[in-house]
Amino acid sequence: MKIMIRPTEKQLDSWIENYVPEKDLFFIRETDLSLYQDNLEGTLLFPKQEFFKHASYTGIQMVNSYMYWNISKDVEFVIVAHPDWISSLPNERQEALFKLQYELGRGLTGPLAILTDDHLFPKDYIIEVHGEQIGILQRAMWMELPTFVKEEIICRTAQLYDEWTSIQVPASTPAHLSGYANTFSTEPGANCLAAALFAISSSPDMDEWITHEWVHGDTFALGLKNAAFSKTDDRFTCGDVVVWVDEKEIIQHAAYCIENTLFFNKNGQTFFNPWKIVDWGELVEEWKRFTPIVYRKSVIE
Repeated sequence: MKIMIRPTEKQLDSWIENYVPEKDLFFIRETDLSLYQDNLEGTLLFPKQEFFKHASYTGIQMVNSYMYWNISKDVEFVIVAHPDWISSLPNERQEALFKLQYELGRGLTGPLAILTDDHLFPKDYIIEVHGEQIGILQRAMWMELPTFVKEEIICRTAQLYDEWTSIQVPASTPAHLSGYANTFSTEPGANCLAAALFAISSSPDMDEWITHEWVHGDTFALGLKNAAFSKTDDRFTCGDVVVWVDEKEIIQHAAYCIENTLFFNKNGQTFFNPWKIVDWGELVEEWKRFTPIVYRKSVIE
């Protein structure tokens, strides 16, 4: 049975506080640099190679909010700025920079009609691209927005990641997963691989912290091996883990089978992606470009 799910008020408050990072980032091409060369007081200008290796700017929330994975390969420099810097630019340069962020795929930009219906969204942070109004989120303006507008933007953005619908938690769900199924995380970072490792844990009290980690593929593979899980050609059944791999056999996703065709799953590492109960058909559609492999715990005789 389909049900509605929703973050708690405490989680919404935390999301509102952390969604727009304290430092503003602006991504530019080499050909754009001359336009802003005289306006870089109060900023740090990074070559992209150094920026994306810098420990100060690779935190999970920074990655998620600015959507690093979506940034155009044309980017050559990153301007890291104090939140007040953007408002110090002449209007035409500010607008050009905002349009460039949208063009280059930076996060915290999107169609205004999706973000909010409210007229309180600051006009200086609205641009027009191909006849569509685009809203730009920056730290200083975010802090000035009324709380109800921020909550509307957060909720609408979250529902672009997940529709806030799920399946009722089955009675057969392991006890250590029942408290997580169909809930959201307050902090970013928890991903599908961490969820699957926690699901198969034989010591969930000791392993619960893993649920909140951003586990990578090689670590996940070791976790499966250490838990005595190995590949099987059989169809999945209760207690199995299904792992999706690309053509290079790099792990892309994993989910834990609770019963029949129902799985404990998390689709991404943002706090907008809930732990939830999903049907096999939904997983097949979501991850159809990858190959599923079933892992089963070995029986020790």
